[in-house]
Amino acid sequence: MTLTKRVIPCLDVANGRVVKGLHFKSIKDAGDPVLLAEKYSNEGADELVFLDITASEENREIIKSLVSKVAQVINIPFTVGGGVKTLQHARDILLSGADKVAINTGAVKNPQIITELMELFGRQCIVVAVDVKRNYNVAGQKNVFTDNGKKFWFEVFIYGGKKETGIDAIEWIKKMESLGAGEILLTSIDMDGTKNGYDIDLTREIVNSISIPVIASGGVGNLSHLSAGILEGGADAVLAASIFHFGEYTVSEAKKSMQENGIEVRL
Repeated sequence: MTLTKRVIPCLDVANGRVVKGLHFKSIKDAGDPVLLAEKYSNEGADELVFLDITASEENREIIKSLVSKVAQVINIPFTVGGGVKTLQHARDILLSGADKVAINTGAVKNPQIITELMELFGRQCIVVAVDVKRNYNVAGQKNVFTDNGKKFWFEVFIYGGKKETGIDAIEWIKKMESLGAGEILLTSIDMDGTKNGYDIDLTREIVNSISIPVIASGGVGNLSHLSAGILEGGADAVLAASIFHFGEYTVSEAKKSMQENGIEVRL
């Protein structure tokens, strides 16, 4: 049985509004999260991701009232992340209407929280979000790759892509799987907002390193990029933001395009 591949619009939220940037910077307004969520749910999105992108950096909890409002207008699985540091944060998010909780910075600060969350809520509820950037200083690194003659490794970043960790993304994601993550939301900071497509090399490396599902994220500029994330990157799901937010394509157009490329999707 072929599992259908998922199309997941992403709502990056700051100050109660959906925003979109380039390489996690130069942010611009993209609309109202509740209205966009309802639109995507009606268009046939398989899931929705809501990330409160400044919560960790501002050291505050996620806006629960906004999560509740979004949950009320959709009927698809809903993943929420941003500033999750404790079991209580995660519990509050799930009680506000989310089906899954995404954790990034909190996992780097305290990896054991992944196991605690998994034991409490089940593996299927735990998404580890990993923001990754290529680092060209390869001294002492184990997993080194070459692109156009340049050597690099994949480094994990936290606080909404603002702070490097020195952690190798491949080793980190393997560790997250072993601790209880049910899914990886993999975002390339290098590709984010560029509209040049996913970092296929990164996606493929991660997919080949673990056995849990990987959501490809960062860089979609046209519908062919979605198919490439699945066919070339091996991802289980593809996430996109600006192509949907700014009305370039609908979710149903995205799925039809993927189906034409031989990918099984839920229409």
